[in-house]
Amino acid sequence: MLALTLTADLSGVTDLRPEDTPESPYFYTFKVQCSSCRETHPNWVNVSRFESNEVSGSRGEANFVWRCKSCKRESSASIKNPPSAYQHSSPPKRQNIIEFDCRGLEFTKFKPDGDWLAKGLESGTAFSGIDLQEGEWFDYDEKAGEEVSIKDLKWEIRRV
Repeated sequence: MLALTLTADLSGVTDLRPEDTPESPYFYTFKVQCSSCRETHPNWVNVSRFESNEVSGSRGEANFVWRCKSCKRESSASIKNPPSAYQHSSPPKRQNIIEFDCRGLEFTKFKPDGDWLAKGLESGTAFSGIDLQEGEWFDYDEKAGEEVSIKDLKWEIRRV
């Protein structure tokens, strides 16, 4: 099992999470490496917890099925649970966002494509369409009357 973890400095917001529903699925974007030959795929790959693909020679299914171009082995990964929201903490602490059951592959890097959601720490204001690709986000919470931000994002993929 692998987990995507996040450490971030949240100011005025909490419950940071990807917008990930059946109507609006989030595509987790990764670099993938074969566990057998250690070859890393040159392109980014997308994984959705709402997509299901057949695994060859088995009756099982996985959210992501991939065949290594170098050694020709087929590998798979599945997302077992919905993403967890990143909670505001001071100082920032590493927290698991989502876990993957990987068979024959490893995710090595994460790119936060897509929209994220958060809510005001004191006000409960809903923030949507948060873009984290630049590594930071700033906005203004009208109810709280203060600037809110997400900074110093550090993504890691760790064994669980």
